[in-house]
Amino acid sequence: MQLRHSHVILDTCCILNFCASGHFLDILKSIPAIVTVSDVVKTQELLTLKRVEGGESEGPSQFEQAIAKNLLTVVDFESDAEMETFIYYTAEMGDDGESATSAIAFHRNWAIATDDKKAIKVLQKEAPLIQIVTTPDIIKHWSETTSLKAAELRKALQSIRITGKYMPPRQHPLLQWWQQTMSAE
Repeated sequence: MQLRHSHVILDTCCILNFCASGHFLDILKSIPAIVTVSDVVKTQELLTLKRVEGGESEGPSQFEQAIAKNLLTVVDFESDAEMETFIYYTAEMGDDGESATSAIAFHRNWAIATDDKKAIKVLQKEAPLIQIVTTPDIIKHWSETTSLKAAELRKALQSIRITGKYMPPRQHPLLQWWQQTMSAE
């Protein structure tokens, strides 16, 4: 995975998947860019992690550690234009997290990490120069750059599937890699 932007902004769905893997901090360290999250997503994310995982897993604490260790930078709207685009995207996408993430990526020319089909469709149409990466893109990159053992990667993918409730869509270019990795013995 080669990023064409200096920054990548993570959407809620990717954060949930990375936390579900049990390797959130290691995944963030492997990303070859400055990794950010919008304040809107941060505010909603910690609540979602606590609710989804009952607050008993390491997800919420890993999220907070990532911020404390500067592996994840929290950003907010910097201009009226970003706020206006956020409002526009909210009408298009119907979700504050995806809308905030997309508006910031658009105005700052940052890559975006999202698995949300609607957000991807809107961005491909309205901001075709913005690079979109997904959970499989980042997980595959992480596994290749850290020389992860096959069994550990398989366990991470299974955790993403079960806890994160995520599986790449049928048309995703890395679906076959994902399936083969999960079924390898």
